[in-house]
Amino acid sequence: MVKKELILEGLDCANCASKIETQVKAIPGVQNAYVDFVSQKLTLEINSPSKIVSIVEEASAIATSVEPGICVLENTARETRKEEKEDYKELIILGIGIVLYALAFILPLSPLAEKLIFLASYLFVGTEVLLKALKNIFKGQVFDENFLMALATIGAFAIGEFPEAVAVMVFYQIGEFFQDLAVNRSRKSIQALMDIRPDYAHLKLEDGSKVVSPEEVTIGDLILVKPGEKIPLDGIVVEGTSTLDTSALTGESLPREVKAEDEVLSGSINQRGLLTIKVTKLFSESTVSKILDLVQNASSKKAPTENFITKFARYYTPAVVISAALLAFLPPLMIPGATFSEWVYRALIFLVISCPCALVVSIPLGFFGGIGGASKNGILIKGSNFLEALNDVHTVVFDKTGTLTKGVFKVTRINPTGNLSKEVLLECAALAESYSTHPIALSILKAYEKDIDKSRISVVEEIPGHGVKVTIDGKEILVGNKKLMLEHSIPVEDSTSGTLVHIAVERNYEGFIVISDEIKEDSSKAIKELKALGIKKTVMLTGDHHSTAKEIAEELKLDEFHSQLLPHEKVEKLEFIQNQMLSKQKLIFVGDGINDAPVLARADIGVAMGGLGSDAAIEAADIVLMTDEPSKLVSAIKIANKTRRIVWENIIFALGVKIFVLALGAFGFATMWAAVFSDVGVALIAVLNAMRVINTKIN
Repeated sequence: MVKKELILEGLDCANCASKIETQVKAIPGVQNAYVDFVSQKLTLEINSPSKIVSIVEEASAIATSVEPGICVLENTARETRKEEKEDYKELIILGIGIVLYALAFILPLSPLAEKLIFLASYLFVGTEVLLKALKNIFKGQVFDENFLMALATIGAFAIGEFPEAVAVMVFYQIGEFFQDLAVNRSRKSIQALMDIRPDYAHLKLEDGSKVVSPEEVTIGDLILVKPGEKIPLDGIVVEGTSTLDTSALTGESLPREVKAEDEVLSGSINQRGLLTIKVTKLFSESTVSKILDLVQNASSKKAPTENFITKFARYYTPAVVISAALLAFLPPLMIPGATFSEWVYRALIFLVISCPCALVVSIPLGFFGGIGGASKNGILIKGSNFLEALNDVHTVVFDKTGTLTKGVFKVTRINPTGNLSKEVLLECAALAESYSTHPIALSILKAYEKDIDKSRISVVEEIPGHGVKVTIDGKEILVGNKKLMLEHSIPVEDSTSGTLVHIAVERNYEGFIVISDEIKEDSSKAIKELKALGIKKTVMLTGDHHSTAKEIAEELKLDEFHSQLLPHEKVEKLEFIQNQMLSKQKLIFVGDGINDAPVLARADIGVAMGGLGSDAAIEAADIVLMTDEPSKLVSAIKIANKTRRIVWENIIFALGVKIFVLALGAFGFATMWAAVFSDVGVALIAVLNAMRVINTKIN
């Protein structure tokens, strides 16, 4: 399958966007297609690579036929200057129309002259709408806003309502102008959130440096990053110290200190020192590219509410048009004394109201704003379907190591039971483990904090899955788990939580060292806040010992825990938990390791801890938390709640106003002015309301 992206420059009609999407999906060779109204992008998934050129041509033709003003581009270059000039031109034409309309009222004119000036004003303001309506009629696209507005205003002229016909078109065009302004402003707000793409890189050469595109830099190259510049590619610092602003990636405002050998991520901003960085990933694989790709393609996975509104709009407009026709002709024929002019006027009001723009524009804008607001807080949501699903979460299942705990082993206790002191017991363990690279061995060496004198060690025998047998200063020392001790007939007790490292000298048991994984400071807060949000069950799955898992579960006040699980057993346990839930209830799994990928994929919503998480986990997840804080999940749910609230506010407000004005119009109480407000006025208010979610701030 090949992906192809087209920019639909000038796409201003959300209803047209859904029509383009539907028609392009029907092209032979297109597996899927989706139009992102917010970023004006058409993405094609093509399963016939040999037909790419013809498919792109056909898709472009469909786009320009549905909305004639569209310019289809095969790159992301935006012609902003041209757009601004066109907006300026539209404003002048609208201004001339308004002035002529005012003159028709102010000047003492004959009835004929007055009508001619009203007509001139109407043509200035409404010619574009009339032409679009005419073109669409010939293409068989009757039920769109241009046709409805043309029919309503021409009908008003026909029944002698000249001032009102012009006023409706003027008000409509003013409303459309402000609606476009609001949509474009929200587009820019969302694009500003994603303004993390670096424009260039300083490639270090033997005789200086060269400015190149980030795509030209290869793995192993050295790049220079000056103060105030974005880091263009992921890498490791080889020279220099600085502080980095990582807020665009993680949502955290606290700067991060970096020095030689520290890993740095693309998209971070270097604040003070000159850094020399060795590139570890190509630009296409870098953090910044993945973030941009995730957010920009999020609109391809639509929420059920979005799909419902798209289908609703498809049937709603024709239903209102048919109702308007019945309203125009049935009452004059059936009610004594009813006139055609009066009922045609009411029917025209019906037509103006019927445009579903407020819903079709504001709903996707609300969801995209929610995704943008989440990314601002360091949370990447791969689709509005996952954003909406966060509102129905019943159970949250956590991995332990690296998710609820730091994933860093540390000596937390030294317990001598024989003749050796704590210092000597730790020294014996450190000398024995000095040849090992196991995390437990490294934690013992770190706790010892002294240089190892390897001349004291004469024999080293590593016993896989058990520990090591060494000879130190001529004495045989055993360091390992309970199995190693029992194998050498040394009795031990193994009741303490944590990982126990037992030590025996000359077959005499001398005590044990406890290695524990620390709980993150953030974990307890996350569990508490999840329960406050109404999450019914919190569960932990881990491969660790039962006693260790029990201690952590009790400390964090988790509802359930399951220990000593292999990766495939985690999937089985997750499925068991899922089977106990109702169909509408959702389950989240939060993990970070590569072995969590199968469970992340199996959960209703997979959440990867992205700060230190593996690429495989991030790839399999539906939501990525850019820091290693479990409380970011709470933030994601809060943003989802706010997004849903705003989306439903818009749905209820738009439909409520339309139904109310439709009823008033049917009974003769609503004017054409009220009808236009229920169309463009409501759309503008809904768009402004949807923009609120973009700036969601989570404490």
